[in-house]
Amino acid sequence: MLLDKKTAIVYGAAGAIGSAVARAYAREGAAVHLVGRTHRTLDQVASLIHGDGGTAQVAQLDALDPAAVEQHANAVAANGGIDICFNATSNDDVQGTPLNEIGFDDFMRPVIKAVSVHLIIARAVARHMVLRGEGVILVMAGGREAIADLGGSHVAWSALSGLCRQLASELGPRGVRVAWLLSPGSPGPNESDLVETKSGNGGPLLRRRPTYDDVANAAVFASSDWARTMTATEINLTGGLVLD
Repeated sequence: MLLDKKTAIVYGAAGAIGSAVARAYAREGAAVHLVGRTHRTLDQVASLIHGDGGTAQVAQLDALDPAAVEQHANAVAANGGIDICFNATSNDDVQGTPLNEIGFDDFMRPVIKAVSVHLIIARAVARHMVLRGEGVILVMAGGREAIADLGGSHVAWSALSGLCRQLASELGPRGVRVAWLLSPGSPGPNESDLVETKSGNGGPLLRRRPTYDDVANAAVFASSDWARTMTATEINLTGGLVLD
């Protein structure tokens, strides 16, 4: 198993992406700590992991509360360390209005939340990772294609990739890797829902977007020792919708 004896914290673990990643981590041998705002839905994900023979613990907290995030990270680190952090928290964006019409607060909300929550979490886990000289911080960053009426989302994603690059540059010499997963909007539950457009007609070159399992499998690889030289990098899961 790729993540045998690893300890992972998944923030936003009750969401579709977070839960898929958490379950994949557990299947690959990691002990998973599920973090989110709603205990009931976190318990449901934990139950699925336990049913598959995996190990999971639940913590309900607000990821925008630095003290709560740090206290939880300290508790996890005290019981074996933190090897992996995956952040799938949402940005609470408002879309559908042009920039010259959107309210200032509606525009800034996803930008402020994205930078704040990811910095709060990264700081809390990185403090423990650097002491051990190893660790992986992964972020679900959303898309970076420029599309009209996205509100502050595109700016938030751009700011998030910049934050990840700076974290990688500072943490890399201390053994901690940082990467972000790029996805076109929201992945889907299965492939049959996604094969809709042809390349050359504004759609992905591979004629499909990623499923939740595609995202989870990429996260497992990026978190494993097989990706030990990957840092400060964007993992493009858009199927060719975004070209580098």
